[in-house]
Amino acid sequence: HNIEHHREMEKQNAKVTETFNEVDWITIFFFVGLFVVVKGLEVTGVLAVLSHQLIDATGGNFIVTAYVVLWASAFISAIVDNIPYVATMIPLVKGMAAHFGGPDRLLPIWWALSLGGCLGGNGTLIGASANLTVAGIAERNGVPFGFWKFTRYSLGLMVVHVAICSVYLWLRYL
Repeated sequence: HNIEHHREMEKQNAKVTETFNEVDWITIFFFVGLFVVVKGLEVTGVLAVLSHQLIDATGGNFIVTAYVVLWASAFISAIVDNIPYVATMIPLVKGMAAHFGGPDRLLPIWWALSLGGCLGGNGTLIGASANLTVAGIAERNGVPFGFWKFTRYSLGLMVVHVAICSVYLWLRYL
């Protein structure tokens, strides 16, 4: 009985090891680091200062602010993963409510953040979690593609998509 039990334990250990080998640890720790940095920016008050600076930079103009949020979100999300970027921007956008007449008036800016962040993540390989995940899976299956190859195809498409969103925001909200 003990010999059979030992063999079952070996099979179970092999299955656990196989499962852990399939996890994309590099991507997981990349996101852990990003979320730590985001929380640090929020706790230190850097985001509140940036909110006031953004309003000052746009002259307090609501339409200009919405477009700056849209386009800046797109390009920043192409460089920094879009999930922590949008998480970082949430308190920043909330901080604009008092200047623009309350939280209800911020709907176009929320849409600008959402559209810019989501579509901007398509601009480079590191812009979205899905891009990194697919790249890791593709490489494990013998189909490698690097940062520059991905960016060569995706960045132009991202700009076209964000330009379309600019028109949409204008027609729908501004």
